Amino acid sequence: MATSSPSVFLLTVNGQIEGATFPEFDNLYCKYCFVYGHDWAPTSGLEEGITQITCKGSQSSHKLIWNFPLETTFKSTNPSGWPQLVVSVYGPDVFGNDVVRGYGATHIPFTPGQHTRTIPMFVPEPTWKLQKFTSWLLGRRPEYTDPKVVAQGEGREVTRVRSQGFVTVSFHIMTKDMKKLGYDTGPSSPAHTQSVTSGWSTEEQPYRM
Repeated sequence: MATSSPSVFLLTVNGQIEGATFPEFDNLYCKYCFVYGHDWAPTSGLEEGITQITCKGSQSSHKLIWNFPLETTFKSTNPSGWPQLVVSVYGPDVFGNDVVRGYGATHIPFTPGQHTRTIPMFVPEPTWKLQKFTSWLLGRRPEYTDPKVVAQGEGREVTRVRSQGFVTVSFHIMTKDMKKLGYDTGPSSPAHTQSVTSGWSTEEQPYRM
C-alpha cells in the first residue's frame, strides 16, 4: 500500500532555561513565551510559563540557577516564521516593587541535536533624566505591554534600551518530515540518528546564528 506524502513537518523543542547572570540584581524569576509565524501551530506542550524565584548561591558567584524545563511541539508547512523563544526577567527594586530586569529573544535552533544559547538581555530606558528619576521613585520602570514585541523588528528602532545581563538556555531539537517536504537541515553525517519507523531526526550538528 502506497504511503501518502506528509503535508506538514514537526519541530519538537525540549530543553531548559538554565539560569542567568545579573551581577547587580538578585531574587529574580523568568517568564518565557514562543513567537512564531502564521503557518505555525503548537500541537503539544506549553507555549508560555514562569519559573520559580531564585537567588544567588554562595558557590555560584553571580549565577542565578532556574533549570526550568521547556517542552513543546510545533507543526508547519514551511520554515517562514520559525519559532523564537522570548524571555523576560523580573525582580524587586529597592522599594519591593516587581520591575523588569531584562528582555531577550533567540530563534529556536534550526538543526536537530543539542544546542546552548546565551541570550543578551536589555531593558527600555526613559528618554529624559526627569522621567528616569520619576520612574525610579514611583517603581514604574519602562516596560513593554507585550514582551512578544522583542521578537519583532517593527518599531524597535525608536526604542531606547540599555544592555543588562544574560540568560542561558539549552535546547534538544528534533524534527520530522522536513526532508520529505524538501527542507534539508544539514548534510548527512555519521552522527545522524534517524528512526526509520518514526522519521524523527536528532542529528547533532554545530549551528551558529
